[in-house]
Amino acid sequence: MYPTALTQLARGNPFSAPLFALQKVEEPQQNLSRQNTRKLAAAATSDEGDSCEFGSQKYFVLCGFGGILSCGTTHTAVVPLDLVKCRMQVNPDKYKSIGNGFSVTVKEDGVRGLAKGWAPTFIGYSMQGLCKFGFYEVFKIFYSDLLGEENTYLWRTSLYLAASASAEFFADIALAPMEAVKVRIQTQPGYANTLRQCVPKMFAEEGLWAFYKGVVPLWMRQIPYTMMKFACFERTVETLYKYVVPKPRSECSKSEQLVVTFVAGYIAGVFCAIVSHPADSVVSVLNKEKGSTAVQVLKRLGPKGVWKGLVARIIMIGTLTALQWFIYDSVKVYFRLPRPPPPEMPESLKKKLGLTD
Repeated sequence: MYPTALTQLARGNPFSAPLFALQKVEEPQQNLSRQNTRKLAAAATSDEGDSCEFGSQKYFVLCGFGGILSCGTTHTAVVPLDLVKCRMQVNPDKYKSIGNGFSVTVKEDGVRGLAKGWAPTFIGYSMQGLCKFGFYEVFKIFYSDLLGEENTYLWRTSLYLAASASAEFFADIALAPMEAVKVRIQTQPGYANTLRQCVPKMFAEEGLWAFYKGVVPLWMRQIPYTMMKFACFERTVETLYKYVVPKPRSECSKSEQLVVTFVAGYIAGVFCAIVSHPADSVVSVLNKEKGSTAVQVLKRLGPKGVWKGLVARIIMIGTLTALQWFIYDSVKVYFRLPRPPPPEMPESLKKKLGLTD
């Protein structure tokens, strides 16, 4: 389906999976086009071979499905914490801390009040996950084909960052409407309690713009977050296996490898939360208020105000990132999707550099 050069690039590209998740193993020859399968060490191994060709339509669809599960379910699971975080950002005088935020919310709205905004959260972040992971795989191959084999290897980190940033650009457009609805429900008590109540009310008051006025702050928040999410995760995995795990990855059991995946994801999530939190604060306030712009909100919050709710967001995003990697890897393993091994320097580049005869 793809040119030989592109196939080699895809197999050598480090951006389709965490570096530690891959190990090339030899298996008996099944046919001329598939002599090897890949050992999926990050989540599990499969001796049945790949279920589809790397870069095929089925591959992209299933990656998108994995994104739906990993993002939609995890964000919905932490709605109570997200609700308290948003309220701390838009009303810090009333919601002074995480504990106080939960206490005040339960006192005013009952335990059910902690679940406000779950429906737009699930729908919005499912769409975001579909685009984030699905388009990421598309852009990865597209940019690799543009660069060529040697440049893909030399600029692989930049390609990785570019592919993730490009995917997140479209993912945020898909997320923006439901994110606006979620924040309005969570931060304006009495405005609306459900998705069906909130959407028509917002549209009647502000028109279509109500659902997309936060897309620029979303880009400011999510694009750095996604780039950090992938890059930091891979580096953390390498560090854990090199300095923390007392035995080689190949000797670790499935459960041990999953622990490393979760820990690395959580650490990456901490950094993701830090770099994206100021923009997240602007988004929360912007979606609460009518007629405000991102610049106006940023000036009003000031240097200290944009960091309100950071601890809650670190806990939330750390947990989310860890679970998302866990679920996404599990989906790829379950459907036996191809997972290219870590990159190797092309033979042509080795010759140019004098590294081989």
